[in-house]
Amino acid sequence: MYIPAHFAESRPQVLLDIIANYPLGTLVTQDANGLEANHLPFEIYADGDEHCTLLAHVAKANPIWRKTAAGDEVLVIFKGVDAYVSPNWYPSKHETHRQVPTWNYQAVHVYGKIRFIEDVNYLRAMLERLTHTHEHKVQPESPWQMSDAPPDYIAGMLKAIIGIEISITRIIGKSKLSQNKQVQDRTNLAAELYRQGHTVISELTLKNIASSEEAHEASAQANKQLLNNKKSSLKRAFLKI
Repeated sequence: MYIPAHFAESRPQVLLDIIANYPLGTLVTQDANGLEANHLPFEIYADGDEHCTLLAHVAKANPIWRKTAAGDEVLVIFKGVDAYVSPNWYPSKHETHRQVPTWNYQAVHVYGKIRFIEDVNYLRAMLERLTHTHEHKVQPESPWQMSDAPPDYIAGMLKAIIGIEISITRIIGKSKLSQNKQVQDRTNLAAELYRQGHTVISELTLKNIASSEEAHEASAQANKQLLNNKKSSLKRAFLKI
């Protein structure tokens, strides 16, 4: 993924939040016939050593587990919020007309080593966590549970799937939120996105502006302090002469 420096997203918690909030990932594998993509809901799991793993499952009828070797490197793509951006939303466009349309978005690419798991107890525990997470998001008062279905039905379903575990080796992220534009343009963009109903990416744009300004202010204060320190050092040097 091409990532200009001003769009790079390297904050670990932000990357994990994108995966958690937009868990339908695109698993990209390669076999003798070329590239293949499968769209799967993933769960990200962190052990005590802070090593992260992606978990998912597919139907045994899906040939991916027969065509992909254990230990193969794979890529999983997660797409967060996105929105079209009209140049008319930038105030500077009306002054210079030097703006063009674009598309803002967040994306995370996860690389890792894949393996497939048939153990029924492992699969049951994984699916219990997955359904618990998403049921409590959509209907926390009365979430569906695996125990709601007949045991023999669940047993049959478990035999028909295979687990996927991806040991993560690298994560890269991109938050393209018009960071290369003037603050006035970005502020007005956030307002227009909000009016269009893109509330999440509007809020992210505003937060990014605030964090950029805080960083700029901190940098200015640091430079000011450095200059004061140099002046003090020079003054002490002159006093010794």
